[in-house]
Amino acid sequence: MSDSVVYAVADGVATITLNRPDAMNSLDTPTKVLLRDTIQTAAEDPAVRVVVLTGTGRAFCVGQDLKEHIGLLQANDQAALWSTVPDHYAPIALALAEMPKPVVAAVNGVAAGAGASMAFACDFRVVADTAGFNLAFTGIALSCDTGISWTLPRLIGRAKALELLYFPRTIPAAESLDLGLATSVVPAAELESSIAELAGKLAKGPTVAYGAVRQSVNYSATHTLAESLAFEAGQMQLTGATEDHHNAVASFVAKEKPTFTGR
Repeated sequence: MSDSVVYAVADGVATITLNRPDAMNSLDTPTKVLLRDTIQTAAEDPAVRVVVLTGTGRAFCVGQDLKEHIGLLQANDQAALWSTVPDHYAPIALALAEMPKPVVAAVNGVAAGAGASMAFACDFRVVADTAGFNLAFTGIALSCDTGISWTLPRLIGRAKALELLYFPRTIPAAESLDLGLATSVVPAAELESSIAELAGKLAKGPTVAYGAVRQSVNYSATHTLAESLAFEAGQMQLTGATEDHHNAVASFVAKEKPTFTGR
């Protein structure tokens, strides 16, 4: 794979690292294609039980590579300019939000624009105390993408989401935690160990159940109670048929700690 996205799998944990530190991990077209395909690979790999998304250097990801964007504007390449939203950003958001396994954002530095959107599509955002978020879209007179119109109001409410999108600014880690943008904030020097601990715990858990829970929560956000109850029933049947469920019940009866295999 290209060095702009690094992919590694160990002990059930897939780590996807944006690796353009000199460009603050901004997303040019080759990087977007590779990131999309890598996330989808992790989503579909049964050996992967949790996905970690992070960046190298000072930034998590500052979104679109504006140098490339300016070149396309100057060339008036409308197809390349705007096809990237359905071709790249939307599939990335869907894969992060809908894969049937937990997803963790290890926010090592600033997450701006689509970088923030990607972090918000994850289940957990562990944020270094030196990092922050910036919802930069309207700062360059654009709307928002990569699912942030869906994820952000669900995290912090419609009114606050609109305020932050209308008036972009860097939201420091401590405020991000207060608002609900961050799941936890840790010293920058402890980010790697904190992520390893959380990802390791998730990788040893009941993967199918985790996936069913995240899909149930997503489904209920846009459906009625009756529809959500029916969806829950299907997910209970799905998880009830797993080896993990049967083994966990047997362990409970035997007063033993269960071991989950993710199947």
